[in-house]
Amino acid sequence: MVLLLVALGVAVTKTTPFSSTFPVSTPCNALALAAPFTGPLKVRSVESFGCVGPWGYLWATVGAGVQEIGVTEVVHYDTATGLWRSASRLKYCDHHLLPTYVEFWGCNSN
Repeated sequence: MVLLLVALGVAVTKTTPFSSTFPVSTPCNALALAAPFTGPLKVRSVESFGCVGPWGYLWATVGAGVQEIGVTEVVHYDTATGLWRSASRLKYCDHHLLPTYVEFWGCNSN
């Protein structure tokens, strides 16, 4: 058992000539994904969210009273600013440019 744990530790720490520039500590939580939506219809609650790499989706309720509405948004992580940004569903959803998970949950609703 100890030998297996040591082997796994070596495999995890082994470096390769290929590396990803995507930060390991990208926040994938409701607060971080809702941050880009600060206009007149602010996010009031988040029903669902998820991320795959630099892509995510957010199912949320925005606005209040008669202006309250449920929305689904696709977001992309901007490594230059360290923030999530809204991504155009028109541009990304119909062209299979998103990870399957994000496309399924972020593109197949309202």
